[in-house]
Amino acid sequence: MSGEGLGGGTLTGAGAGAGAGAGDPPLSHWVSRDPFNPAEAERMSPAQERFYQASQWQMMWWKFRRHRVALAAAALLGLFYASILISEFLAPYALTTRDPSHIYAPPQRVHFVQDGRLIGPFVYGEHYHLDIVRLQRIYTPDKTKIERIRFFCHGDPYLFWGLVPADRHLFCPARGGTLYLLGTDRLGRDMLSRILYGTRISLTVGLVGIAISFFLGILLGGISGYYGGWIDTVIQRLIEMMRSFPELPLWMALSAALPITWSPILVYFGITLILGMLDWPGLARAVRSKLLALREEDFCTAARLMGAKPSRIIARHLLPSFTSHIIASATLSIPSMILGETALSFLGLGLRPPITSWGVLLNEAQNINVVALYPWLMTPVIPVFLVVLAFNFLGDGLRDAADPYE
Repeated sequence: MSGEGLGGGTLTGAGAGAGAGAGDPPLSHWVSRDPFNPAEAERMSPAQERFYQASQWQMMWWKFRRHRVALAAAALLGLFYASILISEFLAPYALTTRDPSHIYAPPQRVHFVQDGRLIGPFVYGEHYHLDIVRLQRIYTPDKTKIERIRFFCHGDPYLFWGLVPADRHLFCPARGGTLYLLGTDRLGRDMLSRILYGTRISLTVGLVGIAISFFLGILLGGISGYYGGWIDTVIQRLIEMMRSFPELPLWMALSAALPITWSPILVYFGITLILGMLDWPGLARAVRSKLLALREEDFCTAARLMGAKPSRIIARHLLPSFTSHIIASATLSIPSMILGETALSFLGLGLRPPITSWGVLLNEAQNINVVALYPWLMTPVIPVFLVVLAFNFLGDGLRDAADPYE
């Protein structure tokens, strides 16, 4: 049986071929009469061509952006790190501004409507009295005093990044009014402003600490994995000695050893140096294990036979082979740096006033009576929780995207 097919093809009977039983109709297939064009047969679709010509970094990005949670975490971290560039502008008050008439003032609620009329963002004025029985300041909103929030306004003067004098803020209280969205502390200082200023210190501690840690981890791990022998033995015994000490007590001991006469900036760099010096062994072990596996590969042997120096082989051939894994490891290590600084400052062994960080702010909320009466002093826990959680989600997404061929 034969017949004309569609598109110039011919419908041809396959006869009683494989799979055809007795009495069954013959199987049919289409045969094209068009001439065979090898170039046309091997031509890929634009999507296929784009995929096969993509670099490893492009494939990582394509896989990473399918991880919605990791993308949201990256956006949140981007906002946090962008805020540290303009902390002074975002904060409604200067870091040292005090209001003795509003000590331990509770957070003020923002309102938009008054008596059915849309007024815009405003807060009510407050007056307080001292509760002699509970020894607590009681603040009561005064609904007859409407204090509108001002935007892009002139407020407390400050030095932008400690260099440029300015007084412009994103939002400010009404003239003669107050604006304490997260309440005040024992000295009448605005908690929101202090958290914004503390973000700069807490987040940069993580970045500087991880830079030190990665320099040492990649250097010593690369030397250990590439050379092996007695050099590997010495470095591995050093790593085992460092990992045998309990981490937090060792941090506390080294932080307590910092001279109390040091300036705040020296204490800051001392804490970051301690955090970085104690976090490199884990990365060094990971780099060593990768190099032990890769140094016997053909591309490494070829580079060695062509006369490449060991430093070039490690930097140009071996480390780029697992750079994606190093980046994923970095995002998972930064939260431990932030938590380390927060824990040390909370215990009074890390950063100290006048430096302001999230740990320093939490240090002022150690008294259980204060926390019970003024719970808004615990609000610095919220950015710590959000940043650590975001870094972990981002690290998971990068780790999944690190091998785009899976």
